[in-house]
Amino acid sequence: MPVKDKEIIMRKLRFALFGNIYQAKKSTSAQKLLVMLEERQAILLIDRPFYNYLVNEMQINVNCSELIDGNDFQADFVISMGGDGTFLEAARRVGDKGIPILGINMGRLGFLSDYQAEDIPSAIEAIYNRNFKCEERSLLQAEFTGNCNCDNPSYCPFALNEVSVLKLDNSSMISIRVDINHEYLTTYQADGLIINTPTGSTGYAMSVGGSIMAPGSNTIGLVPVAPHSLTVRPLMLPDDNEITLTVESRSHNFLVSIDGRSESCQEGTRITVKRAPYKIKVLKRSEGSFFRTLRKKLMWGADPRE
Repeated sequence: MPVKDKEIIMRKLRFALFGNIYQAKKSTSAQKLLVMLEERQAILLIDRPFYNYLVNEMQINVNCSELIDGNDFQADFVISMGGDGTFLEAARRVGDKGIPILGINMGRLGFLSDYQAEDIPSAIEAIYNRNFKCEERSLLQAEFTGNCNCDNPSYCPFALNEVSVLKLDNSSMISIRVDINHEYLTTYQADGLIINTPTGSTGYAMSVGGSIMAPGSNTIGLVPVAPHSLTVRPLMLPDDNEITLTVESRSHNFLVSIDGRSESCQEGTRITVKRAPYKIKVLKRSEGSFFRTLRKKLMWGADPRE
């Protein structure tokens, strides 16, 4: 066992807990998790809104060492209790700290989370026994030149799933000029364009016909949303490419969505999307695999007649 692993096991582990505050059914699962961590004398940090939800709404007695406000925290592991949206928010808050994230799915599909609520005991055992895989997932970074509302305190330019450019309202489609490494590719006439990571290839991009990409494939996807051309198809690029978008809109406005966090931009804003300088660490079952997850959660090969 590496020296670093021995040091982690010898001292008390620090866990940072993030959760969805709209799912009352998670109260029993949260209690189970809190009891297990307390039995192991773990140091527990909880995101303040989730703490208030557990104490005030769920009436749970929480032994918490520290409340988390913003991104200023340190932990050995982060636990996300919720769906993929909760996981993405936890990843945003972790940022470049390099803290591994354990996802416990409390939602429906939960593609990012490898564990369900009933798996909480085995998940905690896996952490303390170091019996897990830690996958590194690439992110995208968006940079803006022009008039965009990206100066608010909650703005974050990094995306674990995707950066999407979308029409703002029910107006006509938008025109999206795309340059790859300063070379002109094409101009999409569409409702939008999704630029996704391999992690995001099973999210929004998949729902509009994008290709599924295996984690670690070092690729970026370009997927048009409702393109006004039958010849336009999704495109995959090496992730060391730099993508520049320039948008024209009849309403002179459009949306940029970064992992679901949307900001309005004015026509003429230039958006550059490239690989982020850091990666997110995701805890997975030691016996699991991406292809097994595809079969299980997307029901690949399932016969609906059975």
